[in-house]
Amino acid sequence: MEYTVKKLGELAGVSTRTLRYYDEIEILKPARTNSSGYRIYGQREVDRLQQILFYKELGVGLDEIKDILDDPAFDAKHALMEHREKLLARREQLDQLIANVDKTIHVKEGKMTMSDKEKFEGFKQKMIDDNEKRYGKEVREKYGDKAVDESNAKVMNMSQEDHERVTGLEKEIKETLAEAFQTGDPTSDIAQKAADLHKEWITFYWGQYSKEGHAGLAQMYVDDERFKAYYDEDQEGVAEFLRDAIHIYTGQKS
Repeated sequence: MEYTVKKLGELAGVSTRTLRYYDEIEILKPARTNSSGYRIYGQREVDRLQQILFYKELGVGLDEIKDILDDPAFDAKHALMEHREKLLARREQLDQLIANVDKTIHVKEGKMTMSDKEKFEGFKQKMIDDNEKRYGKEVREKYGDKAVDESNAKVMNMSQEDHERVTGLEKEIKETLAEAFQTGDPTSDIAQKAADLHKEWITFYWGQYSKEGHAGLAQMYVDDERFKAYYDEDQEGVAEFLRDAIHIYTGQKS
């Protein structure tokens, strides 16, 4: 079956503007253009759009999706199986949060008690799952499954105070880093404060701190586009500045 832009948009729940944009960036080209100048999409394009939307739902950027789908080794069935596993993991995450809410409601109604640790289990599991989804593959390849599993276990055993502190640290690091970046000097006191805060943040996750590991992680922030995008969200060059500050802090000057 064939579809015009309008019909395909209605079928998939996306706007015609989005489909035209996908055509412009060549992530989803129409099968052909008819004599009236309308874009026409066939079954191959429908299946490709489904894959695009699956990857988008999982937080993958359009540039990366295009690279994945255009790879000659791309296997649609294998990709669907991976999508299914990730969606099941997301469902499990949501189920845990729903269960946490239900327990809290019962506590408020006086029907049961709930420990402070239980109150935060769903949130901590979500933190782990989000990190696995975003960076799990690269971090496991770099540091090994054992180190990552130990880190995840440490997160789950965090006290309420630790959980609040590590959550607040993320904001404090970005604010301090933004101020330090304005100096342009990674050796400045404020830049070194950002590096020290970053050390405090990672010690909540790492079983054992090492200067070499800290410096290596900072380099990965520059080498991996997803980490780089996080730190460069407000201003380009912040990831490299943080890397330089941490390398100075750890004595591993680049």
